Amino acid sequence: MSEFPYATALIVGAGRGISASVARALAGVGVKVALAARNVAKLDALVSELGGRAFAVDAASPESVAQLFANVDASLGAPDLVLYNAGARVRGAIVDLDPHEVRNAIEVSAFGGFLVVQQAARRMLPSRRGAILLTGATASVKGFPLSSGFAMGKFGLRGLAQSAARELAPQGIHVAHFIIDGAVRASGRPDPEARPDSTLDPDAIAQTYLSVLRQPRSAWSWEVELRPWVESF
Repeated sequence: MSEFPYATALIVGAGRGISASVARALAGVGVKVALAARNVAKLDALVSELGGRAFAVDAASPESVAQLFANVDASLGAPDLVLYNAGARVRGAIVDLDPHEVRNAIEVSAFGGFLVVQQAARRMLPSRRGAILLTGATASVKGFPLSSGFAMGKFGLRGLAQSAARELAPQGIHVAHFIIDGAVRASGRPDPEARPDSTLDPDAIAQTYLSVLRQPRSAWSWEVELRPWVESF
């Protein structure tokens, strides 16, 4: 397999699960990794493990996102790979939901994605190369009862990914959206013995992210769906 095509990654919305697995996989192929989250204290163990850097960010704030990228530029160099993994959930009946909480969910899931894509694209366009990855969910394509706020945010993120892919791919920037269609496995929530592999292993998800990043540009994917073998769709 050829040398990995990216050198510096920024993961926004980092934490346990998918983003941690992707960070480990990237570090394993020699990529410098910057991790960003609202609460950077939760990243201490991962930063220590990877030898990376952690940065605080409010993903829904234009000023905070711009400062994040400036800080990463100064510390590690401009990232040529950016992953947006942030999201916010709010559950409840439409008639009962707090509008402020719904607005926050949409801002974090969708508007924050736009802010990060914008900053990433500004850095990648001069060299006409780079990759921008966006993590979606079942709610990206299917709105469930009591989940309107989350669905609006994830639908918006998918629309952003589709538009960005059409705009930026012809300019050398690979944009890909990942629909994570199912529950992601966690250390405190193992699969039932009767249903092995019934949740998505975050390390397996990370393998797919890296496979997409290795795609030749003659055969780029803009969207990939991932689900356990027992998941209905």
